[in-house]
Amino acid sequence: MKNRILVACVGVPLILVVLFVLPKPFTPTMIAILAAVGTYEAMHAIGMNHPRIALYTAVLAIAIPFWVYAGESRAAALTALLIYLILVFVEAAASGRRVKIERVGGAFFFALLISYGLSSVVRMGMLEDELRTACVLLPIALPFVVDAAAMLTGKYLGRHKLAPKLSPKKTVEGSVGGLVGGVVICLLYGLVFQKITGVTVNYYFLAVYGILGAVISQVGDLFFSYIKRTRDIKDFGHLLPGHGGVLDRFDSVIFCAPLIEILMTWIPAFK
Repeated sequence: MKNRILVACVGVPLILVVLFVLPKPFTPTMIAILAAVGTYEAMHAIGMNHPRIALYTAVLAIAIPFWVYAGESRAAALTALLIYLILVFVEAAASGRRVKIERVGGAFFFALLISYGLSSVVRMGMLEDELRTACVLLPIALPFVVDAAAMLTGKYLGRHKLAPKLSPKKTVEGSVGGLVGGVVICLLYGLVFQKITGVTVNYYFLAVYGILGAVISQVGDLFFSYIKRTRDIKDFGHLLPGHGGVLDRFDSVIFCAPLIEILMTWIPAFK
């Protein structure tokens, strides 16, 4: 627990500085680093250890946030995809069929899932200043709070297992606690930013964000728990003491950030 708190004390201010203090290009840079490390962890978990294919896939994961930041050019995406496929095919063919196609496919899948999912933060960071301030932190803060609320509720009140074959420690009570935590953080988030920026806040919509965000955050957590169980590993990595790897900490954000972006588009809570 001590290491977990220390990492949070360093990581949270760093994220805040990148999102709110440094120039906008630092946001895709941060997301690219997280995406590259997360993709590497996922590739290692599924046994994709071919060094050059792993390198090409990590570069693809790094490129996606900058592609999003630059406007998501279709020509650039097709060019990068074609180059990636050619390079991977050459390496796979040269391996004498030692590289399994399911691992190649898995590497590509994780690069897209992790990097493009996290890149929703980049898109929200490109909004006008007041909306950017109101929106950009929510897809990170919401799943973090949901995870903490679920963990604490489950620790003290948990009685019924939620999905024992996927995540033995998760409980139904913890899941409900995470749901409540999601609603509370969204409402508090809206209140604080209304006071700071003066933007108009729809608290009913924020409550919807909290409910749906809490559900999808826990789905994301269980999805990556499923991968860990199928590969018989406890954590994806050890980069963040007390948390595990980047994927162990940001698995929920990968699912939650796109949802928040969609909700911001269809039922905007900040105006």
